[in-house]
Amino acid sequence: MPSLLPLLPEPPDVGILALEVYFPSQYVEQVELEKYDGVEAGKYTLGLGQKQMGFCSAHEDINSLCLTVVQRLVERSRLSWDSIGRLEVGTETIIDKSKAVKTVLMQLFQDSGNTDVEGIDTTNACYGGTASLFNSVDWVESSSWDGRYAMVVCGDIAVYATGNARPTGGAGAVAMLVGPEAPLVLERGVRGTHMEHVYDFYKPDMASEYPMVDGKLSIQCYFRALDQCYSVYRKKIQSQWQKVGVDKPFTLEDFQFMIFHTPFCKLVQKSVGRMMLNDFLAAPNPDTQSGLYKGLQAFRGVKLEDTYSDKDVEKAFQKASLEMFSQKTKPSLLLSSRNGNMYTPSMYGCLASLLAQYSAQQLAGSRIGAFSYGSGLAASLFSMRVSQDTAPGSPLDKLVSSLSDLQTRLDARKRVPPEEFAEIMKQREESHHLVNHTPQGSKDDLFPGTWYLERVDDKHRRQYARRPL
Repeated sequence: MPSLLPLLPEPPDVGILALEVYFPSQYVEQVELEKYDGVEAGKYTLGLGQKQMGFCSAHEDINSLCLTVVQRLVERSRLSWDSIGRLEVGTETIIDKSKAVKTVLMQLFQDSGNTDVEGIDTTNACYGGTASLFNSVDWVESSSWDGRYAMVVCGDIAVYATGNARPTGGAGAVAMLVGPEAPLVLERGVRGTHMEHVYDFYKPDMASEYPMVDGKLSIQCYFRALDQCYSVYRKKIQSQWQKVGVDKPFTLEDFQFMIFHTPFCKLVQKSVGRMMLNDFLAAPNPDTQSGLYKGLQAFRGVKLEDTYSDKDVEKAFQKASLEMFSQKTKPSLLLSSRNGNMYTPSMYGCLASLLAQYSAQQLAGSRIGAFSYGSGLAASLFSMRVSQDTAPGSPLDKLVSSLSDLQTRLDARKRVPPEEFAEIMKQREESHHLVNHTPQGSKDDLFPGTWYLERVDDKHRRQYARRPL
Protein backbone atom coordinates (compact mmCIF):
# COMPACT_ATOMS: atom_id res chain seq x y z
CA MET A 1 0.00 0.00 0.00
CA PRO A 2 1.43 3.41 -0.90
CA SER A 3 2.18 5.83 1.93
CA LEU A 4 -0.45 8.48 2.63
CA LEU A 5 2.19 10.83 4.04
CA PRO A 6 3.93 13.26 1.68
CA LEU A 7 7.60 12.46 1.20
CA LEU A 8 10.18 15.21 1.71
CA PRO A 9 12.64 15.52 -1.15
CA GLU A 10 16.05 13.96 -0.50
CA PRO A 11 18.10 16.69 1.17
CA PRO A 12 21.23 17.76 -0.71
CA ASP A 13 24.68 18.34 0.80
CA VAL A 14 24.02 17.20 4.38
CA GLY A 15 26.65 18.16 6.90
CA ILE A 16 27.70 20.75 9.48
CA LEU A 17 25.95 24.12 9.21
CA ALA A 18 27.20 25.76 12.40
CA LEU A 19 29.67 24.92 15.17
CA GLU A 20 30.16 26.26 18.68
CA VAL A 21 32.98 25.59 21.16
CA TYR A 22 33.04 25.97 24.93
CA PHE A 23 36.15 25.58 27.08
CA PRO A 24 36.83 26.44 30.74
CA SER A 25 37.71 29.98 31.78
CA GLN A 26 40.91 28.92 33.57
CA TYR A 27 44.07 27.06 32.63
CA VAL A 28 47.48 26.00 33.89
CA GLU A 29 50.74 26.51 31.99
CA GLN A 30 52.44 23.22 31.09
CA VAL A 31 55.91 24.75 31.69
CA GLU A 32 54.87 25.61 35.26
CA LEU A 33 53.32 22.17 35.69
CA GLU A 34 56.63 20.56 34.70
CA LYS A 35 58.39 22.46 37.50
CA TYR A 36 55.63 21.72 40.01
CA ASP A 37 55.67 18.00 39.20
CA GLY A 38 59.47 17.89 39.36
CA VAL A 39 59.94 16.41 35.88
CA GLU A 40 62.60 17.35 33.37
CA ALA A 41 62.03 20.57 31.44
CA GLY A 42 60.24 19.93 28.15
CA LYS A 43 58.57 16.65 29.16
CA TYR A 44 55.06 18.08 28.73
CA THR A 45 55.83 20.89 26.29
CA LEU A 46 58.26 19.28 23.85
CA GLY A 47 57.58 15.62 24.61
CA LEU A 48 53.78 15.89 24.46
CA GLY A 49 53.55 19.07 22.40
CA GLN A 50 51.29 20.79 24.95
CA LYS A 51 51.37 24.47 25.97
CA GLN A 52 48.45 24.94 28.36
CA MET A 53 45.68 22.84 29.90
CA GLY A 54 42.18 24.07 30.58
CA PHE A 55 40.33 22.62 33.58
CA CYS A 56 36.95 22.91 35.24
CA SER A 57 36.20 24.34 38.63
CA ALA A 58 34.07 22.38 41.08
CA HIS A 59 31.05 24.32 39.76
CA GLU A 60 31.19 22.62 36.36
CA ASP A 61 30.14 19.13 35.35
CA ILE A 62 29.23 17.45 32.07
CA ASN A 63 25.65 18.75 32.21
CA SER A 64 26.69 22.36 32.71
CA LEU A 65 29.26 22.19 29.89
CA CYS A 66 26.65 20.89 27.46
CA LEU A 67 23.98 23.34 28.62
CA THR A 68 26.40 26.19 27.96
CA VAL A 69 27.49 25.12 24.49
CA VAL A 70 23.96 24.31 23.27
CA GLN A 71 22.53 27.61 24.51
CA ARG A 72 25.42 29.50 22.94
CA LEU A 73 25.00 27.78 19.55
CA VAL A 74 21.26 28.49 19.48
CA GLU A 75 21.70 32.12 20.50
CA ARG A 76 24.62 32.90 18.19
CA SER A 77 22.93 31.16 15.23
CA ARG A 78 19.61 32.87 16.02
CA LEU A 79 17.75 29.58 15.94
CA SER A 80 14.31 28.89 17.33
CA TRP A 81 14.17 25.98 19.78
CA ASP A 82 11.35 24.34 17.81
CA SER A 83 13.53 24.20 14.66
CA ILE A 84 15.53 21.32 16.22
CA GLY A 85 14.14 17.80 15.73
CA ARG A 86 17.06 15.70 16.90
CA LEU A 87 19.69 16.21 19.60
CA GLU A 88 22.28 13.56 20.39
CA VAL A 89 25.08 13.79 22.97
CA GLY A 90 28.44 12.05 22.74
CA THR A 91 30.22 11.84 26.09
CA GLU A 92 32.17 9.49 28.34
CA THR A 93 31.84 11.70 31.43
CA ILE A 94 29.16 9.77 33.30
CA ILE A 95 27.56 11.23 36.43
CA ASP A 96 24.43 9.10 36.23
CA LYS A 97 24.18 5.48 35.11
CA SER A 98 20.66 5.96 33.77
CA LYS A 99 19.69 9.57 33.13
CA ALA A 100 21.14 10.92 29.88
CA VAL A 101 22.76 14.33 29.54
CA LYS A 102 20.30 14.80 26.65
CA THR A 103 17.40 14.81 29.11
CA VAL A 104 19.03 17.60 31.14
CA LEU A 105 19.41 19.67 27.95
CA MET A 106 15.67 19.43 27.33
CA GLN A 107 15.10 22.11 29.99
CA LEU A 108 16.42 24.58 27.40
CA PHE A 109 13.49 23.64 25.14
CA GLN A 110 10.86 23.99 27.86
CA ASP A 111 9.61 27.50 27.09
CA SER A 112 9.28 26.70 23.38
CA GLY A 113 7.06 23.70 24.10
CA ASN A 114 9.18 21.54 21.78
CA THR A 115 9.42 18.07 23.32
CA ASP A 116 9.48 16.25 19.96
CA VAL A 117 13.27 15.91 19.86
CA GLU A 118 14.82 12.55 18.98
CA GLY A 119 18.26 11.33 20.06
CA ILE A 120 19.96 10.25 23.28
CA ASP A 121 23.51 9.86 24.70
CA THR A 122 26.12 7.79 22.86
CA THR A 123 29.12 6.48 24.77
CA ASN A 124 32.43 4.88 23.88
CA ALA A 125 35.41 6.83 25.17
CA CYS A 126 36.29 9.66 22.74
CA TYR A 127 34.24 8.26 19.84
CA GLY A 128 30.72 9.08 21.04
CA GLY A 129 30.63 12.47 19.32
CA THR A 130 31.49 10.97 15.95
CA ALA A 131 28.86 8.25 16.36
CA SER A 132 26.36 11.01 17.18
CA LEU A 133 27.38 12.98 14.10
CA PHE A 134 27.00 9.94 11.83
CA ASN A 135 23.60 9.18 13.37
CA SER A 136 22.44 12.76 12.88
CA VAL A 137 23.58 12.97 9.26
CA ASP A 138 21.91 9.62 8.58
CA TRP A 139 18.68 10.90 10.20
CA VAL A 140 18.59 13.95 7.93
CA GLU A 141 19.22 11.71 4.90
CA SER A 142 16.57 9.17 5.94
CA SER A 143 12.80 8.75 5.65
CA SER A 144 12.58 9.64 9.35
CA TRP A 145 13.62 13.24 8.72
CA ASP A 146 10.86 15.79 9.36
CA GLY A 147 12.61 18.80 7.83
CA ARG A 148 14.14 20.18 11.04
CA TYR A 149 17.75 20.49 12.11
CA ALA A 150 19.74 17.92 14.07
CA MET A 151 22.16 18.99 16.77
CA VAL A 152 25.22 17.03 17.89
CA VAL A 153 26.76 17.77 21.28
CA CYS A 154 30.18 16.48 22.34
CA GLY A 155 31.37 17.17 25.87
CA ASP A 156 33.81 15.80 28.42
CA ILE A 157 35.96 16.60 31.42
CA ALA A 158 39.29 14.80 31.01
CA VAL A 159 40.99 14.48 34.40
CA TYR A 160 43.64 12.08 35.64
CA ALA A 161 45.06 11.12 39.00
CA THR A 162 48.31 12.77 40.06
CA GLY A 163 51.11 11.43 37.88
CA ASN A 164 52.48 11.43 34.34
CA ALA A 165 49.03 11.22 32.68
CA ARG A 166 47.60 14.34 34.35
CA PRO A 167 49.15 16.81 31.81
CA THR A 168 47.14 15.12 29.03
CA GLY A 169 43.86 16.29 30.54
CA GLY A 170 41.54 19.07 29.44
CA ALA A 171 37.84 19.86 29.22
CA GLY A 172 35.28 21.37 26.90
CA ALA A 173 32.25 20.93 24.70
CA VAL A 174 31.37 21.35 21.04
CA ALA A 175 27.88 21.66 19.55
CA MET A 176 27.22 21.23 15.82
CA LEU A 177 24.11 22.00 13.80
CA VAL A 178 23.44 19.39 11.11
CA GLY A 179 21.23 19.83 8.08
CA PRO A 180 21.07 20.17 4.29
CA GLU A 181 22.90 22.70 2.10
CA ALA A 182 25.75 22.73 4.60
CA PRO A 183 29.12 24.44 4.12
CA LEU A 184 30.84 21.27 5.44
CA VAL A 185 29.36 18.25 3.66
CA LEU A 186 30.13 14.74 4.89
CA GLU A 187 31.25 12.73 1.86
CA ARG A 188 28.94 9.77 1.37
CA GLY A 189 30.01 6.14 1.18
CA VAL A 190 33.68 6.57 2.06
CA ARG A 191 33.87 6.16 5.84
CA GLY A 192 36.56 3.77 7.01
CA THR A 193 35.83 2.22 10.42
CA HIS A 194 37.75 -0.14 12.70
CA MET A 195 36.47 -1.62 15.96
CA GLU A 196 37.87 -4.25 18.30
CA HIS A 197 37.90 -5.29 21.96
CA VAL A 198 40.90 -4.04 23.95
CA TYR A 199 41.60 -2.58 27.39
CA ASP A 200 43.82 0.38 26.54
CA PHE A 201 41.82 3.03 28.46
CA TYR A 202 38.64 2.42 30.45
CA LYS A 203 36.71 3.63 33.51
CA PRO A 204 35.52 0.69 35.63
CA ASP A 205 35.39 2.63 38.93
CA MET A 206 32.01 4.39 38.95
CA ALA A 207 32.94 6.37 42.06
CA SER A 208 35.92 8.06 40.38
CA GLU A 209 36.43 10.44 37.44
CA TYR A 210 39.84 8.86 36.81
CA PRO A 211 40.43 6.23 34.10
CA MET A 212 42.63 3.15 33.97
CA VAL A 213 45.24 3.72 31.26
CA ASP A 214 47.80 1.55 29.54
CA GLY A 215 49.62 4.37 27.75
CA LYS A 216 51.89 2.28 25.52
CA LEU A 217 49.06 -0.01 24.45
CA SER A 218 46.73 2.95 23.82
CA ILE A 219 49.19 4.57 21.39
CA GLN A 220 49.67 1.25 19.60
CA CYS A 221 45.88 0.83 19.32
CA TYR A 222 45.53 4.39 17.99
CA PHE A 223 48.08 3.72 15.22
CA ARG A 224 46.59 0.32 14.39
CA ALA A 225 43.12 1.84 14.11
CA LEU A 226 44.49 4.63 11.92
CA ASP A 227 46.14 2.09 9.59
CA GLN A 228 42.94 0.06 9.29
CA CYS A 229 40.59 3.02 8.84
CA TYR A 230 42.83 4.67 6.24
CA SER A 231 43.09 1.43 4.29
CA VAL A 232 39.30 1.03 4.16
CA TYR A 233 38.78 4.72 3.32
CA ARG A 234 41.24 4.56 0.40
CA LYS A 235 39.58 1.45 -1.06
CA LYS A 236 36.12 3.04 -0.90
CA ILE A 237 37.08 6.39 -2.40
CA GLN A 238 39.20 4.78 -5.12
CA SER A 239 36.20 2.61 -6.01
CA GLN A 240 34.07 5.74 -6.31
CA TRP A 241 36.71 7.39 -8.47
CA GLN A 242 36.92 4.39 -10.79
CA LYS A 243 33.18 4.58 -11.46
CA VAL A 244 33.66 8.07 -12.90
CA GLY A 245 36.79 7.18 -14.84
CA VAL A 246 39.48 8.30 -12.38
CA ASP A 247 42.10 5.57 -11.97
CA LYS A 248 44.71 6.66 -9.45
CA PRO A 249 45.65 5.85 -5.86
CA PHE A 250 44.35 8.05 -3.06
CA THR A 251 47.13 9.50 -0.86
CA LEU A 252 47.52 11.96 1.97
CA GLU A 253 48.10 14.66 -0.65
CA ASP A 254 44.43 14.36 -1.68
CA PHE A 255 43.41 15.82 1.69
CA GLN A 256 43.91 19.57 1.72
CA PHE A 257 43.61 19.37 5.52
CA MET A 258 43.79 16.45 7.95
CA ILE A 259 42.48 16.60 11.52
CA PHE A 260 42.78 14.00 14.28
CA HIS A 261 41.50 13.08 17.69
CA THR A 262 44.24 14.63 19.81
CA PRO A 263 45.16 13.05 23.16
CA PHE A 264 48.32 15.17 22.89
CA CYS A 265 49.74 17.11 19.95
CA LYS A 266 52.93 15.12 19.44
CA LEU A 267 50.87 11.98 18.75
CA VAL A 268 49.11 13.81 15.92
CA GLN A 269 52.40 14.81 14.32
CA LYS A 270 53.48 11.17 14.43
CA SER A 271 50.12 10.18 12.92
CA VAL A 272 50.69 12.28 9.80
CA GLY A 273 53.97 10.38 9.39
CA ARG A 274 52.05 7.16 9.92
CA MET A 275 49.68 7.96 7.07
CA MET A 276 52.65 8.75 4.83
CA LEU A 277 54.11 5.35 5.75
CA ASN A 278 50.83 3.76 4.63
CA ASP A 279 51.01 5.59 1.31
CA PHE A 280 54.66 4.64 0.86
CA LEU A 281 54.08 0.92 1.43
CA ALA A 282 50.99 0.91 -0.81
CA ALA A 283 52.72 2.65 -3.73
CA PRO A 284 53.84 0.20 -6.48
CA ASN A 285 57.05 2.09 -7.33
CA PRO A 286 57.70 5.01 -4.98
CA ASP A 287 60.48 7.40 -5.96
CA THR A 288 63.08 7.18 -3.18
CA GLN A 289 65.69 9.20 -5.06
CA SER A 290 63.89 12.53 -4.95
CA GLY A 291 60.70 14.15 -3.75
CA LEU A 292 58.47 13.06 -0.90
CA TYR A 293 60.01 9.62 -0.27
CA LYS A 294 63.66 10.56 -0.80
CA GLY A 295 65.98 8.44 1.34
CA LEU A 296 63.28 6.06 2.59
CA GLN A 297 64.27 3.03 0.49
CA ALA A 298 65.51 1.16 3.58
CA PHE A 299 61.94 0.97 4.89
CA ARG A 300 60.42 -0.48 1.74
CA GLY A 301 60.16 -4.00 3.15
CA VAL A 302 58.71 -3.23 6.60
CA LYS A 303 55.29 -4.53 7.63
CA LEU A 304 52.86 -2.08 9.20
CA GLU A 305 52.04 -4.38 12.10
CA ASP A 306 55.74 -4.59 13.04
CA THR A 307 56.31 -0.82 13.19
CA TYR A 308 54.16 0.39 16.10
CA SER A 309 57.15 0.76 18.42
CA ASP A 310 59.86 1.10 15.76
CA LYS A 311 61.54 4.43 16.55
CA ASP A 312 63.61 4.43 13.34
CA VAL A 313 60.49 4.20 11.18
CA GLU A 314 58.68 6.76 13.33
CA LYS A 315 61.49 9.33 13.15
CA ALA A 316 62.11 8.85 9.42
CA PHE A 317 58.48 9.35 8.42
CA GLN A 318 57.87 12.09 10.94
CA LYS A 319 60.77 13.98 9.35
CA ALA A 320 59.65 13.21 5.79
CA SER A 321 56.09 14.37 6.51
CA LEU A 322 57.03 17.55 8.38
CA GLU A 323 56.00 19.90 5.58
CA MET A 324 52.69 18.07 5.13
CA PHE A 325 52.07 18.25 8.87
CA SER A 326 52.78 21.99 8.90
CA GLN A 327 50.44 22.66 5.98
CA LYS A 328 47.60 20.22 6.56
CA THR A 329 47.38 19.63 10.31
CA LYS A 330 49.35 22.00 12.54
CA PRO A 331 46.83 24.88 12.31
CA SER A 332 44.15 22.53 13.67
CA LEU A 333 46.06 22.07 16.94
CA LEU A 334 45.46 25.56 18.32
CA LEU A 335 42.80 24.50 20.80
CA SER A 336 44.41 21.13 21.60
CA SER A 337 47.76 22.70 22.44
CA ARG A 338 46.25 25.47 24.57
CA ASN A 339 43.29 23.69 26.21
CA GLY A 340 44.30 20.02 26.15
CA ASN A 341 42.39 16.83 25.39
CA MET A 342 38.62 17.30 25.52
CA TYR A 343 37.91 13.59 24.76
CA THR A 344 34.75 13.47 22.54
CA PRO A 345 35.02 17.12 21.38
CA SER A 346 38.76 16.82 20.72
CA MET A 347 38.67 16.28 16.95
CA TYR A 348 35.86 18.80 16.53
CA GLY A 349 37.91 21.34 18.47
CA CYS A 350 40.56 20.73 15.82
CA LEU A 351 37.96 21.43 13.14
CA ALA A 352 37.01 24.67 14.88
CA SER A 353 40.69 25.66 15.16
CA LEU A 354 41.17 25.06 11.44
CA LEU A 355 38.12 27.10 10.48
CA ALA A 356 39.15 29.90 12.84
CA GLN A 357 42.51 30.44 11.14
CA TYR A 358 41.58 30.48 7.47
CA SER A 359 39.29 32.62 5.36
CA ALA A 360 36.29 31.20 3.54
CA GLN A 361 38.20 31.74 0.28
CA GLN A 362 41.18 29.69 1.52
CA LEU A 363 38.94 26.83 2.64
CA ALA A 364 36.54 26.75 -0.32
CA GLY A 365 36.39 23.45 -2.19
CA SER A 366 38.90 21.68 0.05
CA ARG A 367 38.63 18.13 1.38
CA ILE A 368 39.14 17.81 5.15
CA GLY A 369 40.11 14.34 6.34
CA ALA A 370 39.07 13.46 9.90
CA PHE A 371 40.29 10.60 12.10
CA SER A 372 38.25 9.91 15.23
CA TYR A 373 39.47 7.43 17.87
CA GLY A 374 37.86 6.18 21.05
CA SER A 375 39.62 3.68 23.29
CA GLY A 376 38.22 0.26 23.86
CA LEU A 377 38.17 0.64 20.76
CA ALA A 378 36.14 2.40 18.08
CA ALA A 379 37.57 4.51 15.26
CA SER A 380 36.57 6.03 11.93
CA LEU A 381 38.25 8.03 9.21
CA PHE A 382 35.88 10.15 7.12
CA SER A 383 36.00 13.34 5.10
CA MET A 384 34.15 16.59 4.58
CA ARG A 385 34.01 18.77 1.49
CA VAL A 386 33.94 22.53 1.98
CA SER A 387 31.45 24.57 0.00
CA GLN A 388 32.62 26.65 -2.98
CA ASP A 389 30.28 29.51 -2.05
CA THR A 390 32.27 32.20 -0.24
CA ALA A 391 29.90 35.11 -0.80
CA PRO A 392 29.27 37.42 2.17
CA GLY A 393 26.43 35.96 4.19
CA SER A 394 26.84 32.47 2.68
CA PRO A 395 26.71 29.47 5.07
CA LEU A 396 30.51 29.08 4.81
CA ASP A 397 31.10 32.78 5.47
CA LYS A 398 28.81 32.63 8.53
CA LEU A 399 30.50 29.48 9.85
CA VAL A 400 34.03 30.88 9.53
CA SER A 401 33.02 34.27 10.96
CA SER A 402 31.39 32.65 14.00
CA LEU A 403 34.72 31.08 14.99
CA SER A 404 36.95 34.08 14.35
CA ASP A 405 37.02 34.95 18.07
CA LEU A 406 38.50 31.61 19.15
CA GLN A 407 42.02 32.97 19.74
CA THR A 408 40.63 35.99 21.63
CA ARG A 409 38.56 33.74 23.87
CA LEU A 410 41.59 31.58 24.67
CA ASP A 411 43.57 34.70 25.55
CA ALA A 412 40.77 35.88 27.86
CA ARG A 413 41.11 32.92 30.25
CA LYS A 414 42.60 33.17 33.73
CA ARG A 415 46.03 31.59 34.34
CA VAL A 416 46.06 29.57 37.54
CA PRO A 417 49.29 28.49 39.33
CA PRO A 418 49.88 24.72 39.59
CA GLU A 419 49.36 24.75 43.38
CA GLU A 420 45.84 26.15 42.96
CA PHE A 421 45.15 23.77 40.06
CA ALA A 422 46.14 20.80 42.25
CA GLU A 423 43.85 22.02 45.03
CA ILE A 424 40.88 22.34 42.64
CA MET A 425 41.56 18.82 41.33
CA LYS A 426 41.54 17.60 44.95
CA GLN A 427 38.21 19.36 45.55
CA ARG A 428 36.70 17.68 42.46
CA GLU A 429 37.97 14.29 43.59
CA GLU A 430 36.53 14.67 47.08
CA SER A 431 33.15 16.10 46.02
CA HIS A 432 32.54 14.03 42.86
CA HIS A 433 29.57 12.06 44.23
CA LEU A 434 28.55 14.05 47.32
CA VAL A 435 24.89 14.70 48.12
CA ASN A 436 23.47 17.69 50.00
CA HIS A 437 26.36 19.54 48.47
CA THR A 438 27.05 23.05 47.21
CA PRO A 439 30.30 23.39 45.19
CA GLN A 440 33.11 25.35 46.85
CA GLY A 441 34.84 28.38 45.40
CA SER A 442 33.82 31.45 43.47
CA LYS A 443 31.64 31.47 40.35
CA ASP A 444 32.97 34.89 39.37
CA ASP A 445 35.74 33.49 37.14
CA LEU A 446 33.28 31.67 34.87
CA PHE A 447 32.71 33.21 31.45
CA PRO A 448 29.50 35.26 31.15
CA GLY A 449 26.59 33.09 30.04
CA THR A 450 28.11 29.90 31.49
CA TRP A 451 25.81 27.37 33.11
CA TYR A 452 27.08 25.98 36.42
CA LEU A 453 26.16 23.42 39.08
CA GLU A 454 24.36 25.24 41.88
CA ARG A 455 23.55 22.37 44.22
CA VAL A 456 23.15 18.59 44.57
CA ASP A 457 20.27 17.69 46.90
CA ASP A 458 19.88 14.67 49.19
CA LYS A 459 18.49 12.56 46.31
CA HIS A 460 21.41 13.32 43.96
CA ARG A 461 19.24 15.73 41.95
CA ARG A 462 21.36 18.45 40.36
CA GLN A 463 20.26 22.05 40.05
CA TYR A 464 21.84 24.47 37.57
CA ALA A 465 21.92 28.21 37.09
CA ARG A 466 23.41 30.49 34.44
CA ARG A 467 25.78 33.41 34.89
CA PRO A 468 24.36 36.58 33.35
CA LEU A 469 25.71 37.57 29.94
